[in-house]
Amino acid sequence: MSHTFALVDCNNFYCSCERLFRPELKNVPVVVLSNNDGCIVARSQEVKDMGIKMAAPLFQVAAELKRHNVQIFSSNYTLYGDISARVMQTLEAFSPNVEIYSIDESFLDLSGFVQLEEYGQKIRTTVYQHVGVPVCVGIAPTKTLTKLANYAAKKFPATGGVVDLSDPARQKKLLAITPVNEVWGVGRKHSKELISRGIKTALDLAQINSRQIRSHFSVVMERTVRELNGEACIELDNAPGPRQQIVCSRSFGKKITAYATLRETVCEFAARATAKLRSDGQLASVVNVFIRTSAHSDDPPYSNSATGKLPRPSADTSDILAVATKLFDSIWQADYRYAKAGIVLGDFCSPENIQLDLFHSAANDPSRNKLMATLDSINSSGQGKIWFGGQRPIEDWFMNRQQVSPAYTTRWDCLPVVK
Repeated sequence: MSHTFALVDCNNFYCSCERLFRPELKNVPVVVLSNNDGCIVARSQEVKDMGIKMAAPLFQVAAELKRHNVQIFSSNYTLYGDISARVMQTLEAFSPNVEIYSIDESFLDLSGFVQLEEYGQKIRTTVYQHVGVPVCVGIAPTKTLTKLANYAAKKFPATGGVVDLSDPARQKKLLAITPVNEVWGVGRKHSKELISRGIKTALDLAQINSRQIRSHFSVVMERTVRELNGEACIELDNAPGPRQQIVCSRSFGKKITAYATLRETVCEFAARATAKLRSDGQLASVVNVFIRTSAHSDDPPYSNSATGKLPRPSADTSDILAVATKLFDSIWQADYRYAKAGIVLGDFCSPENIQLDLFHSAANDPSRNKLMATLDSINSSGQGKIWFGGQRPIEDWFMNRQQVSPAYTTRWDCLPVVK
C-alpha cells in the first residue's frame, strides 16, 4: 500500500510565539535565549539573514544584536508549550493519524488524500487563522522525503510554504540540490564521512546500493537510503510509548551556598517531576538526586548523587519528597558554591501492574490520589498555586530570566488587555 505523509513544521516557533501578542514585532529581528539567558536558541529569519549562528553565546553577539535593534527574549516554555498544544489540536482536524514529533512539528498521514498541494495550503491557512503561528508543509511518500520537502518549503519562498514530492521527477530534482547533511538521520559525523567518500548531495546518497551503505554504516543509514528512494520504512507513530524516566534539573542563575536554599530547590524539582509522572498515569519506584558545582569556574569542584527506592511505587508528591530529602542530606557538603541540581524518577509501572507485599493491601490510597488530582487541577488552572512546605514557591526563582515575556495564555493576571 502506498503512503502519503505530511510534515507540518512551525516557522521559527519560539520567535513566532513571542510575536503573537506583540504585533509590532512583525518583521522586527527577534532572538530567544536559553535557560539563564546564556545562548541563542531561536532566531527569526531577519536574525538568520544577519549570519548570527544558533547557540551563539549572548555575550559574544550582544553588541551586534544591539546595533541591529534585535529584540531579545528569555525562554518562556510555559507559553511555547501551550501554543504548541493549540497547533497540534488544530492539525488533528486534517488527518485521522497525527504523530507529534516535537514541540513545533508533526507528521500527518494523508494516504488517500487528493489535491495535496491545495490541502497543504489549507493547513497553513487554518493554523495561522486559529493560532497565529506560520507553518510550512512538506508532503511525500516517505517521512525522510517529507522532511526534505519541508526543508524546501522553508528555504524557497516561491513554493508558498508547501512542497509536494509525490512526483518522482520532482523528488530527484530536489535531492540533487540538497546537501547530504540536510537529510534526516544523517548526523554531523556521518555527513563528514559521506562527503569524504564523494557523497555530497541527497541524490548521491540515494543512488548508493543500500546493502553497501549498510555494511559501511548501519541499518539505520540503509533505511534512510530506501526512504530517499520512495520506500516507506518508518511508519507513523501516533501512540508513542510511555517515558522510561523523568528528569527535572536546572543550572542556577546564581551560585547557591546555603543548605536550606538548595534543599528547597531539590524539593521543587521533585514536586515538578512527580506532577509530570501523574500526567503520564505512571508510578515511580526509584528516585535519584544529584548536586554539582560548575565545571567552568575556579570554585572547588564537587559533584555527587544518590539513589533510593520507594517502599512501593508511587506518584504521590509527599512520598517522593520524603525519599528525595533523605538522599539530598546524604550528599550535601557545606562550603561549596553549587551551580546545578536535579532529580530523576525511574523504574516506572502503571497503577494496574503493581506487585503488592504482605503489609500493603492496596496500591494507592484513594484519598491521596484525589488530593494529588486536586493539587494538579489548581496548579494548572492559572488561578493560583499550592505547594508543599519544603518547596520554594516562587516559580523559576532559580533561573536568570531578565527578559521573559508574560504567561499570556496560562495566567489570568497576564491576559492581554484590549483598550
